[in-house]
Amino acid sequence: PQVQRFIEDLIIEVVIKYDVDGIQFDDNFGMPIELGYDWYTRKIYKQEHEGKLPPNNPADPEWMQWRADKITAFMKTLHDQIKAVKPDCLISLAPNPREFAYNESLQDWETWVKQGLIEELILQVYRDSPKAFLSELDDPAIRELRGKIPVGIGILSGTMGHPVEIEQIQQQVQDVRDHNFQGMSFFYWETLWSYFTPDAPRERRRVFEILFSPSPS
Repeated sequence: PQVQRFIEDLIIEVVIKYDVDGIQFDDNFGMPIELGYDWYTRKIYKQEHEGKLPPNNPADPEWMQWRADKITAFMKTLHDQIKAVKPDCLISLAPNPREFAYNESLQDWETWVKQGLIEELILQVYRDSPKAFLSELDDPAIRELRGKIPVGIGILSGTMGHPVEIEQIQQQVQDVRDHNFQGMSFFYWETLWSYFTPDAPRERRRVFEILFSPSPS
């Protein structure tokens, strides 16, 4: 509970003290599936399960759902507190794809959207395989959620240990546009154009300028 209070206080302080347009949570706003065996969580579980301890298997479906529901409840608390002090503050989320987010981090963000807790979704589709990338864009659940809130796509521009060629970025930008998503973002800044990249920084900058130049009228 102390950690949750710290997060609540930190977010509300930012919303009150600074003229922010919104708050964005990401794929780390969850709990690794292996966690939840601390004394406090076990105590609550026992209270709600007639004294039974949590299953030893962290992937037990009921145990997973119970913990995911607790995270959802915390997300609702944050949503309500943010809206109480600044109703027009946008609440955004940049999660991993749906199944991975739930199975690895107990982050049931599809439910968050359906409950109105999230107002913008930037889905992290950090995939090298064209087939895997398109598969996430075509997820039926994503198509449904796009009717509720704006949905954009996060594209991997590379990391220091995982360089990404500019041709892959170009193709993924086009795929996102072809699917009519509301926008895109890139992870991360240093690999847009720098000496960490497999292509010359000048060439990468030139390609990005072309990709995002206004179309001639």
